[in-house]
Amino acid sequence: MFPSVLFILLFFSNSDLGVNLTFVSGQCLQGQKKLLLELRNNLTYDSSLSTKLVQWNESVADCCRWAGVKCDTRGRVSSLDLSGESISDGINNAGSSLFSLVFLENLSLAQNSFSSIDLPFGFGKLTELRYLNLSNSGFSGQIPLDFSNLTRLVVLDFTNTIYSSLKLENPNLERLIHNFTRLRELYLDGVNISAKGSEWCHAISSSLPNLGILSLSNAYLTGPIDSSLVKLRSLSVIRLDENTFSSPFPEFFADFPSLRVLTISSCNLSGVVPAKLFQVKSLETIDLSGNRDLEGSLPEFPLNGSLENLWLSYTKFSGNVSESIGSLRMLSNLDLRGRIPDSLWEGLEKLSFLDLSENSLLGELPASLFALPSINVLTLNNKQLLRCPIPRFLFELQNLSSLSLSANNFNGSVQLTDFQKLTNLVSLDLSYNHLSVHTINYMVKFLIGHGKLVMEFSASSIFLITNSVIFKNLMSFATIITSIYIPNKLGGEIPVPPRTAVFVDMSSNNFSSPLPANIGYSLTSAYFFSLANNKIVGTIPPSLCNATRLQILDLSNNRLHDRIPSCLFENTLGVLNLRRNNLSGDIPDTFPVGCGLATLDLSWSVLQGQVPNSLARCTEMEVLNLGNNDLNGNFPCWLKNLTRLRVLVLSNNKFHGNISCLGDGVTWPNLQIVDIASNEFNSVLPENLFQELKALTVAENGLDHLNFVFATAYHIYYQDSVTLMLKGQGELKSLYVLNFSHNALSGHIPGSIGNLEDLESLDLSFNNLGGEIPQQLASLTFLSFLNLSYNNLVGRIPQGSQMQTFPYSSFLGNEGLCGFPLNKTCTDHSGPALQQPASEEEDQKTIEHGIYVSAALGFVVGVGVIFGPLVLSKRWRRCYNKNVNKVVLLVLGRHGHQLENEDW
Repeated sequence: MFPSVLFILLFFSNSDLGVNLTFVSGQCLQGQKKLLLELRNNLTYDSSLSTKLVQWNESVADCCRWAGVKCDTRGRVSSLDLSGESISDGINNAGSSLFSLVFLENLSLAQNSFSSIDLPFGFGKLTELRYLNLSNSGFSGQIPLDFSNLTRLVVLDFTNTIYSSLKLENPNLERLIHNFTRLRELYLDGVNISAKGSEWCHAISSSLPNLGILSLSNAYLTGPIDSSLVKLRSLSVIRLDENTFSSPFPEFFADFPSLRVLTISSCNLSGVVPAKLFQVKSLETIDLSGNRDLEGSLPEFPLNGSLENLWLSYTKFSGNVSESIGSLRMLSNLDLRGRIPDSLWEGLEKLSFLDLSENSLLGELPASLFALPSINVLTLNNKQLLRCPIPRFLFELQNLSSLSLSANNFNGSVQLTDFQKLTNLVSLDLSYNHLSVHTINYMVKFLIGHGKLVMEFSASSIFLITNSVIFKNLMSFATIITSIYIPNKLGGEIPVPPRTAVFVDMSSNNFSSPLPANIGYSLTSAYFFSLANNKIVGTIPPSLCNATRLQILDLSNNRLHDRIPSCLFENTLGVLNLRRNNLSGDIPDTFPVGCGLATLDLSWSVLQGQVPNSLARCTEMEVLNLGNNDLNGNFPCWLKNLTRLRVLVLSNNKFHGNISCLGDGVTWPNLQIVDIASNEFNSVLPENLFQELKALTVAENGLDHLNFVFATAYHIYYQDSVTLMLKGQGELKSLYVLNFSHNALSGHIPGSIGNLEDLESLDLSFNNLGGEIPQQLASLTFLSFLNLSYNNLVGRIPQGSQMQTFPYSSFLGNEGLCGFPLNKTCTDHSGPALQQPASEEEDQKTIEHGIYVSAALGFVVGVGVIFGPLVLSKRWRRCYNKNVNKVVLLVLGRHGHQLENEDW
């Protein structure tokens, strides 16, 4: 008997069938313990948030008993779970001790914050891996080819919905997965795959015969979706949300015999959804929402079907909801449109989420509609209900945690005792109604007494009249409120938040008073504080320096004056935005060792003096905007040590001297925008500068916003976005800019500028540059804006398909230039035949247009800088709204708030 048991154990422990039996030994090997300690010592993490690494104790001899560690029978580490450990650095190259743990079968680094570090080589050494989870770990850049060595993988998760950008270009998807024949679950949500349906569908169907879960949401895929996927007969989960398929709905989705989950929302699908899809008995979730050209009839459902979640909102589905939906005994989430029969709700005892927004309901709500004891999320933002009081039967739904009745016509009053019945409520939205002041005061009293409740007061006229008083009372008595959000255009004095507040957003109001002198003492628990876009006067109170937990401080777009308190830079801030005030004096030279600033914007003030040397200590800096001040001195060459810098703006100051140090070994691997226009630099443009700026590339065609997001340890998110516009040019998409205009730079235009293969905007106008225009400019196929006007350039304008697209204004003011599009024939005949010159009137219009565009570019780029680590995806914003806000709701008891400011 014993030999047989031993054989079975050996078989399964070494099996390639995906069976993963892990045995914990009594003692781990010393070499394995040493590797784990080396790994921990090299990692940068927040010990106050760690639950595993902080417990690794050398005095505990058996490392197999450490948190997150499991071993096989020989004492070798076979499983390592470091998820959610707030790790930000320490796995940067193939030499990491992590990659020496070669017996690992399970590895998770999920939910960390590796600060946009490029995903390193080395994972390919872990050839025993069956399970690898790097979801939302913070890594960015190209997924290295050595991952294709992991041929034993059963689960691979690169989900990337919160942090920086991962991509699959070289290698592409096909090269990555072609050896993954044992893979059963593939998660590449948020990874930039950028592939057509025929490419990614064939790659997956030919390489992953055992695949059961395919999750490629927001992966930059295009259609049409190829029918080769039907070969994957084991597929049970398909998630393809937020791609751009722009094609008819694939009918073959109804042909997967084991399909449980199909989510393909917001994909620009059209046509008719086959009724047979809803007859698949195994289906538990269908999400077709957000496909506004998708048509179909609300279907008949199978008897005792498995459907739990049905999402058909924002489509063209029509007709009445069939009473057969009542046979779906497992249905818990329902989001649809259409005329709904009263008898619908019989048998839906498990329904917990109900969204009937924008429905055809008219008049008063029938009580039978909500006679569902399990409902905890109810959304009815209808706009069609007749003016009536809030139905009292709603207050009998005691399991409600979220109630939204916004944008209806509710009027009248309710009693405090009605709200007190809803003891589980954490989110209440009754905005855009016609409720009386009496009702509002009751709601405030309920909020004060309830503590955890988040209420939405936005944009009802009656609220605007009374909110100033309400919020003063609220903040005086709500001693356990943790989240304050006031978006109501309030005026008067600034209310002081309670000391318990973690998130305080009072931006975009009309507050015109000075900041309370002691406001910092009320923010001792706060991680986020914003009073941006008000009319606040006075000075920045030094008491803000007592808010030692603040990670995001935004006082931009106000009327603050005088000096910046020097102690402000000594805090733990990650984002400091003081843009567009009247601040004066020097920038304090008090940046501490270990400065954690990732974003600093002091632009559009009247700051003087030089850039302080201590700013070099802010090695985490990604966005630095000092534009539009009166700063002077030489170019701060030590900025080249800020290797994480993505955006650098020094334009419209009084900097002078040379910039030769920029060509002296500057790597700036992440730099994407550099603007030093309108200063007094007078050196030769460094020849080798453009050999080093490798990050001046475009990662996504069609990007029309630049987005930065900063996430704190408490999952408080700050995002700002800007659409860059040039008058007369329209919207410049994927705008990555190099702007050295309006200086006194001399020398030649470096030929190495041709290395910037994806550069889209280049402005060297109004300098003293001489020589010929390098032929390499003609090879910049993505260059959509070029301004070389008013220099001393000579010779023939390079001939090439791209150069012929630029107007006359790109080259005017260079007397020695000739060739198209200028109205000046070259004396030699080595080039191609010249095209017919433009008329005098057309020339004049083009000149005026060019000057206008050049001025607009210098202006817009100087201020078009945004805050927090870069996320290069328009789709990320939608994912942020959809998913990240849920995190904020769970952590803070409020819906997330996205700060978006496009008025630059």
